[in-house]
Amino acid sequence: MIEDDARLAAMVAADLGRNALEVSVAATATEGLARLAREPFDLVLLDLMLPDADGLEVCRRIRAAGSAIPVIMLTAKGDPTDRVVGLELGADDYVGKPFDPRELLARIRAVLRRPPVASGSAPRSLRFGRLEVDADARVARVDGVERPMTAHQFNILLAMAGRAGRVLSREQLMEAVKGEALEAFDRSIDVHVARIRSAIEDDPKNPRRILTVRGAGYVFARSQDA
Repeated sequence: MIEDDARLAAMVAADLGRNALEVSVAATATEGLARLAREPFDLVLLDLMLPDADGLEVCRRIRAAGSAIPVIMLTAKGDPTDRVVGLELGADDYVGKPFDPRELLARIRAVLRRPPVASGSAPRSLRFGRLEVDADARVARVDGVERPMTAHQFNILLAMAGRAGRVLSREQLMEAVKGEALEAFDRSIDVHVARIRSAIEDDPKNPRRILTVRGAGYVFARSQDA
C-alpha cells in the first residue's frame, strides 16, 4: 500500500490483516517504487495524492517497467476524468475515499480472482497466428514475447479470444468478467480494449485482431488477416 496517511494505512492494514491479507505500507512514491523493484507483491493499493509524486505517474512508471501487477487506486477525487486517465495508464480499479472496508476487501479479492474456466475441456492456451493467450500463465505473447497488461485487461482479452468470431457487446464483456470490479460504465471497456490493442496489435490505430463493430461492440478476429 502506497499511502502517506499513516492513520488510514494502519486502519486498512489492520482490517485486511483480519482477513488473511498481509499489508506492507510505503509512505511515498519513491519508497513504494523501490519496494516494488526488489520485493514480490500480489497487488498495489495506490493513493492518488502522494507527497512526492502523483499516483497516476506512479502507475505509469509501474507499467512502463513492464509489471502487470494489479493496481487499485485510492482517491478522494470524484472526477470521472481521473478514472479514465488511471485506466489508460494501467490501473485495474478505483476506490473512492472514504470507502467501506468491506468494499475494498471485495474489490481486492475480485481483482486477484482468476476468471473461472467454463468447462474442463476448455483450452488453456489459445493461439491465433502470432498471438498466444496463455490462460494458465495469464500472459499474452506475440511472436513468443510477453506483452504486459493488467489483470482486468488480460481477463477481457481471454473472454474475447475464447469467443473468437463472435460479436460481444460492452455489456457482455462486463458480464464475462463480472466480479472483477470493472467500473460500471461502458467507457471503461473502451479504455481497456484500447490498452489491449496497444499491447498486441502491430498498429493499434488500425487493429486487425480486435475489431470494433459500430453500435454492437467488439469482435476478436480468428484470421490473422481479418
